[in-house]
Amino acid sequence: MRRREFITLLGGAATWPLAARAQQAGLPVIGFLSSSGSPADRARFLTAFRQGVREAGYVEGQNVVIEYRWAQDQHDRLPELAADLVRRRVTVIAADTSSSIVTKAATTTIPIVFVSGGDPVKLGLVPSLNRPGGNVTGVTFVVGELGAKQLGLLHELQPEAVRVGVLVDPNYPGTASFISDVQAAASSISKQIEVLEGPTGRDIDTAFARLAQKPIDALLVGPGPLINNRHVQLATLGARHMLPAIANTRGFPEAGLLMSYGTSITDAYRQVGVYTGRILKGEKAADLPVMQSIKFELVINLNTAKALGLEIPPTLLARADEVIE
Repeated sequence: MRRREFITLLGGAATWPLAARAQQAGLPVIGFLSSSGSPADRARFLTAFRQGVREAGYVEGQNVVIEYRWAQDQHDRLPELAADLVRRRVTVIAADTSSSIVTKAATTTIPIVFVSGGDPVKLGLVPSLNRPGGNVTGVTFVVGELGAKQLGLLHELQPEAVRVGVLVDPNYPGTASFISDVQAAASSISKQIEVLEGPTGRDIDTAFARLAQKPIDALLVGPGPLINNRHVQLATLGARHMLPAIANTRGFPEAGLLMSYGTSITDAYRQVGVYTGRILKGEKAADLPVMQSIKFELVINLNTAKALGLEIPPTLLARADEVIE
């Protein structure tokens, strides 16, 4: 082969898709599909996912390649992104709730490992938690069912609060049941619920701007990847409107929101990484029962409480897993 032809061949190889080059090198390829966020604001979850993959014996860049796809809150892009990973014949796909639903429709052969705060049976991802049976399995964590508990914590903190805003993403599959549970709990403690819809970051800003005409006394932040990526935005809005607020992940009080209570989503992503690694080793998704993440944590930001002029009850502080001062 002449030198010029050899150089041209090398140049062409450098432009091959990453998955194709990895497969040429004999490395397995993981597809990672996220319906929202970016590598920056999902950094905590990505680190946990890679840790889980590493626990199973795989290190990115050494003996496994990970191809990332980010819809960045544009749900209409998910079918295209899922189809792209399927075309590239990745070995296994890790995905969040919305991404998993779309990916399942795109392939019946490539294993899918989901991380979901919804009921995977009701969502149609698996027919059974113990016996998934197809090409889909994963990790589920309690989110929607925690609405009543979170409302109770707000009531314990501020029993005189009457109107509670509930911020939700209407596109998230578990939103309807979440609102229903919160409304039922609210009626039992004489609270009024004002649903605020935020399908995009801009819509969240708009919903808060309307509070000038219809104020609320406290805020409950609903579930879903889009909202979970809005730590700083919601902490800023909560401070601006002087709202005691509770969310379901610790990233919110770390950013300045008052408190959070929920399952550790970070740990759920680690478990997804472990399952992904086990599938790379040859286990089948059909034989891996859906795991349920049961690590809960209550985090309170005392600095925010002081800024809001609130005194946290000692009984609530005693139950906190972490107090930020």
